[in-house]
Amino acid sequence: MPLRLGATWASNTRLALLQRCSSLDVRETPWRPAELQVKCRICTTELSYVNKSTSSMLRHYRARHEHEVPETPRINSATRKQMLDEALLNFIVTDCQPLSIVESEGFRELVQVLEPSYVLPTRKTIKKTLEKKYEEERERVKLEVQQAVAVSITADMWTSVNMEAYLALTCHYINDNLQLCTSVLGVQYFPQSHTADNLAQVKRGMMADWAITNKVKCFVTDAAPNMIASTRQLQIRHSICIAHSLNLLVRKSCDQIPTLASIRHKARHIVTYFRSSTTAKEKLAQVQQQMGRPTLKLINEVATRWNSTYEMLSRLHDEKESVWVSLASLKTDLTPLTADEFDIIGETLIVLAPFHQATVELSEERRVSGSKVIPMMKMLYVALEHSASTLQTQAAKHLHENLKRRVTDTASNMESLSVLTLATLLDPRFKSLGFRNSFKLNDAIIRLRSECASVIGRTNEPLPGPSAEQLSAPTSGIYSALFVCCCLKSCNKMHIFCF
Repeated sequence: MPLRLGATWASNTRLALLQRCSSLDVRETPWRPAELQVKCRICTTELSYVNKSTSSMLRHYRARHEHEVPETPRINSATRKQMLDEALLNFIVTDCQPLSIVESEGFRELVQVLEPSYVLPTRKTIKKTLEKKYEEERERVKLEVQQAVAVSITADMWTSVNMEAYLALTCHYINDNLQLCTSVLGVQYFPQSHTADNLAQVKRGMMADWAITNKVKCFVTDAAPNMIASTRQLQIRHSICIAHSLNLLVRKSCDQIPTLASIRHKARHIVTYFRSSTTAKEKLAQVQQQMGRPTLKLINEVATRWNSTYEMLSRLHDEKESVWVSLASLKTDLTPLTADEFDIIGETLIVLAPFHQATVELSEERRVSGSKVIPMMKMLYVALEHSASTLQTQAAKHLHENLKRRVTDTASNMESLSVLTLATLLDPRFKSLGFRNSFKLNDAIIRLRSECASVIGRTNEPLPGPSAEQLSAPTSGIYSALFVCCCLKSCNKMHIFCF
């Protein structure tokens, strides 16, 4: 009897082990109640369970499922709902979805298929959760910004599709890990007049709200007089956005050439026609397919969008055959561009290509980029020098002369700014190679030596030679001071630069 009990206990243990592995489910067949069968929970195979023997089950499990990846452990319902709620909130915030999406019939059906047991929160609940999440994130960013040694701010005015004005402020700083960080301080509705006094008052209030008034070292804006005057009232160093300066430089140079202005005017009318007429749009796509070209839409020039002139002329030049054929088969009074005008466009694109590349690089830069400005202006001058011999049309030559003159003046002004010159000298990629004016280079070196001497006088610490570790992550002495001096004065966010 004890032996029998022991065998029964062993058998039950083996069966419990199999069931605990989520492989088998014991059941009794309805047509033969005296005999039991088991059904595999993984592959639904039915096995014999004669005399309560688990041998067949073990053989099946070892042959079919022993080396399979185990199922993910189940999560309790409360934790699962919390995870789904957070995922839903992140989806709404990341993709800028409206809160009403939780009431959308199609979205609710999708969620029901994906997770039948999940009950979507209401729009009101989502709003409350979002407000709570915003406050938590705002406090976290505020604490991080307040821990920064110094910050720079970019400011710009935006207009919504409903013609409502907003003032946006973005903060740039270096954290404790020497990483460049960017945080949006706010996008505030600005219904009042855009005077320097009103702009200064709103900016001052936003800086006080984030407790960084005494840490702001520079304001970067466009060249609008009210923006410059408002920063002057705040008594903070001001710098004009470099990419915006390049944009103005190109536009002013193009506007001074009547022939090029006339071509741009005709190009805008052609592009507007193909973008506003359904018949013209379909005809252009049909012609492009017949010519074996990719179906591309024409790009229109927008005064407030950088590089839009270059992009409009470039797309129109690439699709000139398709545009010619389409206009010839359409009933329109538009005058197509001639072959000579397309020759002018081609040479204009050669002249403008370096400026397009420079603007794209500055706009996409996600690291400290103040040290790039002076070398980039020098490379633009060199590129203009190289393209001079390839130009044949008078319009392109005049554009080349205008740009060369303006680049020279702009580069000269930038080589006089201490912030840019110090950043360039301290960048091991450029040092003195980016300067065109040797006298201003010498002035910058003298200024750097003077600043180094002042740092040494304040620290009163011995200055050992730099090691590889110090160069990669400076933490003390003059190397740290110079590194922070360069980094804190050279920041950018998308297309806006701050120093």
